[in-house]
Amino acid sequence: MKAYIVGVGMTRFEKPESRDWQYWDMAKEAGSAALADAGVEYGQVQQVPVGYCFQASTAGQRAAYELGLTGIPVYNVNNNCATGSTALMMARQFVEGGLADCVLALGFEKMKRGALGGGSDGGDFATSPVARHYGIMAAKHGFEMTPPTAQIFGDAAREHMERYGTTTAQLAAVGAKNHRHSRHNPYAQFQDPYTVDEILAAKTIHRPLTKLQCSPTSDGAAAAVVVSERFVVEHGLHDKAVEIAAQAMTTDTEESFASGSCIDVVGKPMSREAARQVYAASGLGVDDLDVIELHDCFSINELLTYEALGMCPDGESGKLVESGATTYGGRWVVNPSGGLISKGHPLGATGLAQAAELTWQLRGQAGERQVPGARVALAHNIGLGGAAVVTLLRKS
Repeated sequence: MKAYIVGVGMTRFEKPESRDWQYWDMAKEAGSAALADAGVEYGQVQQVPVGYCFQASTAGQRAAYELGLTGIPVYNVNNNCATGSTALMMARQFVEGGLADCVLALGFEKMKRGALGGGSDGGDFATSPVARHYGIMAAKHGFEMTPPTAQIFGDAAREHMERYGTTTAQLAAVGAKNHRHSRHNPYAQFQDPYTVDEILAAKTIHRPLTKLQCSPTSDGAAAAVVVSERFVVEHGLHDKAVEIAAQAMTTDTEESFASGSCIDVVGKPMSREAARQVYAASGLGVDDLDVIELHDCFSINELLTYEALGMCPDGESGKLVESGATTYGGRWVVNPSGGLISKGHPLGATGLAQAAELTWQLRGQAGERQVPGARVALAHNIGLGGAAVVTLLRKS
């Protein structure tokens, strides 16, 4: 049974503590918007997977109860930065498996200011779910007094520069592109453009990454209504429907750790395999894609993902972004929303915000950031620790 997205909604992504709201307020705003977009009442929803990382157990129920008290199952989902797309995957599986005809996938996060930690308990990295990942990093690069997530991705950037000759200007070009794209996104946390030189001159977080190449902490929520083909037909939703043509989740394998390289530790092998599965299942390939929302938590990860998705050979991603191939007028438009770097990154909402942006793109509803003639889209969402989710969407 096919699954379709028929409604999406999101809040503006905000700097933590800059708006007087709670996670259930943001979830209600995004969920209500998605339901209204679909023309569906909450009473028609049969299952609700809810993604978040930093709230307490059953926070999903606390959030969903703001939309209605109908007694339906609510599932609490936590998969690090891939949490939102994991909730979307659960919704698709419920529909494709015939367990439900209408599912609401909901994701939110209310975060603290400042950089993310390394997932350790009381500062003891031995207890962290990503202890193996940081152990690989420390063995090769040592451990510096910089934010752990920026450090592991920054070390991956150093390796890429040493191995392939990637330049700091090419890394900064990712940030410049995504900040430029976000100017036209009313939901983005930042809407100011920056030049490559300005990005290079910004505060260094972990060499070679500067502040304007790093995704911020954010508050916000996003949601998607996922339904069966039968539901689309019965409710006349053809004009709103975007098909989830294929979707795959992968987790770490021996390849992630065997090389001792941070490039592999931060998820490139997972992303490559998830993309391979999606291309095989859909019968489509990278050349069929028009628009892509990918997980640019740091500029280097956008470059690594170009290679993992097959957009260019290994080592050529710096030249690809520099050529203009991944912006308007190029071969693909990557992160028209501004991506995580400029749109923001409330962990539980990120994957669903990607789905919202791509749904608007495929419907032709993206306003000034519309990609002309977009018919096939791909979302890539990754969480260190690890999970990679790749979703291929097709105009119905």
